Order: sequence, then structure tokens, then C-alpha cells
Amino acid sequence: MKAAVFHQAGTPLSIEDVADPIPGAGDLILKVRDCGICGSDLHASKAGSALAPPGGSIMGHEFSGEVVEIGKDVAGLWKSGDRVCSLPVMGCGKCLMCLKGQGWYCEQGGRILGMGQESGAYAEFVRVSAFESIKLPQSVSFREGALVEPLAVGLHAVKKANFEAGSDVLILGAGPIGLAVTLWARFMGARNVVVSERAPDRIKMAEKFGATAVVNPDGDMRTQVKQACGGRRPSVIFECVGIPGMIQNCVDFAPTSGKVVVVGVCDQLDTFVPMKAVAKELNMQFVIGYVRADFEFVIDLIAGDRIDGEALITDVVAFDTFADAFENLRTPSHQCKVMLEL
Repeated sequence: MKAAVFHQAGTPLSIEDVADPIPGAGDLILKVRDCGICGSDLHASKAGSALAPPGGSIMGHEFSGEVVEIGKDVAGLWKSGDRVCSLPVMGCGKCLMCLKGQGWYCEQGGRILGMGQESGAYAEFVRVSAFESIKLPQSVSFREGALVEPLAVGLHAVKKANFEAGSDVLILGAGPIGLAVTLWARFMGARNVVVSERAPDRIKMAEKFGATAVVNPDGDMRTQVKQACGGRRPSVIFECVGIPGMIQNCVDFAPTSGKVVVVGVCDQLDTFVPMKAVAKELNMQFVIGYVRADFEFVIDLIAGDRIDGEALITDVVAFDTFADAFENLRTPSHQCKVMLEL
């Protein structure tokens, strides 16, 4: 099969022919139809603590596809041609954490697709766990199916914030995850949804996804945010950038007894002044990923036309331009979610 292969940091992905995946007893093989590029993949392909294993890793964990092969233990549950998206994790499917929909924490050691532990979906075919796979309704397109994963990340973060309807929230960053958080914060009843972003194209997208105001991080943020929240400080702040210094910014902006939700993935050493957080009695919540129920909720809302996740997509590419599209996201201009479509 054809795949985009990572060999080493500093070298673009290479489009190569590699061996087709073989299903285990509880697995499915999907013909990949769409796979989004995630910021985590960009982190994993550069030098640093998140670097993927060099020498032949296949990334890609935001995907949808069609079933083409079925493992013997799940043959009665699936059929060829089923339309699927999948949580990108290979767990045992039997332990308590797997049964709770948290295969990331499988007691037998969950392995993540596309992060070097298991090959991902920047390929024509991908092996997935049948237990972690979810059938897509006909009303959900393959592109939308590949967006379930990033939308579930945003949903999980907003659920973990556990804010009351009518709360004011501030979201730092309007990349794909920041936009997903914006969508769900508005959906869950936030009164004011203020987004901090400087890129003109992403400012427009933030407004489209439900931001009630967009502020410029290069200006007087404190004044801008308070004005956008009716003179108040936002009670919940979502950090969706993932670079050093952002947590301290959140602590500085937060009001007494406020909440800071760290969603951005920073793979570098970072510091903040704990005394400032202590003095305000802040609640700090770090989040990663999602649970199966988040995927199911997102699929149901897309199927019912209650959210428009496809608005995240700015570019759709094939293998012939994929490596360049991947590298261009390191210094994005108009791009938000770039989709590999097969």
C-alpha cells in the first residue's frame, strides 16, 4: 500500500510503498478515506520529547474509512463496506478502563495509532481495534467522520471544565482544537466566548464557530477581555496553544476561584509562578484526548446537522501534495484543518 512515512526529524514525509496491515483476531482493516493532519503529528516529527520513533513511522490518527477485512473474533459484528471512524488506540477491550471507554489507559498497555506504537492512517489502509471503532451513519460523510477525533478533543475539554451555563470563557488560540473548544463552549451555554487570536483567517473562523468576541494577543489583553465580558474576568480559561508561557498567561488572566483548562500540548519545559495560582485559589485542569462517549456524542450531533464540523477544513489534498501540505502547516497562513483524502 501507499503511505506517508516519517524517517527522521528535519526530513519531510516520504510517500512510499509499504506492507499492507494484517488484522488480529479482534481487529478491522479499514480502507482509509480521509485523514486529518493534527498538530500532535507536527510535534512528533520534530526534535524534542514528543519525537516519533524514526526510521519508518506512519502517523495519522484523525481518520475515517471502510471495513475491508475483519478479525475472526469479531466477524459477526462487522461486514465489509461498513463506514467507520475509530478511537486511535489499541487496547485489550476487556479491562475496566477499556470498558469505560478509556482505552488510552488500558491495564494491558494501550497503544496509540500514529504515534510510533502502531501505524496510523496516513496510508491507504490502517489496522484498528474493532472494540474502539464506531459505525458512521449514512448522513455523516467520510470527511466529517475524520473530524470526529479533533471535535471530541474539544468536547472533552469543555466537559472537564464543568462550567455553569451563563459563564464567561476565554480561549487562547484558534487552531483546530481552539475552534472545537469554541464550538462546544457556545453549545454548552457559555454567555461570552472570547477567543484570543492574531491570524486574520482564524479570526474569521473563530467568529463562525461561535466566538462572541475575538481579541488581539498583541494588544492590551486584560482590557479587551474584560470589555468583551461586560466588565468581568472570564471564569474559565482554555489554553489551546501549547507553547511555553501560556499557562502563566492563563494564571494572570484568571479571576479569584477561576478555572484554567490546559488543552494545548507543550513538549518543552515550561514554568509558571505557583504563588499567583495559590493566591487566587485557582482550579487547574489538564486534559488529554477523549472517551468513547465523546466520539458517539459528536457523531450523533453531526448526523442531526446540529453542528458543522466540516467548516474546520481549509484544504483537501492527495498523496502527491501531502508531504508539502504537512510541512506548510509548520508556518501556517490560511490553513486550519488539512485533510488527506484517498
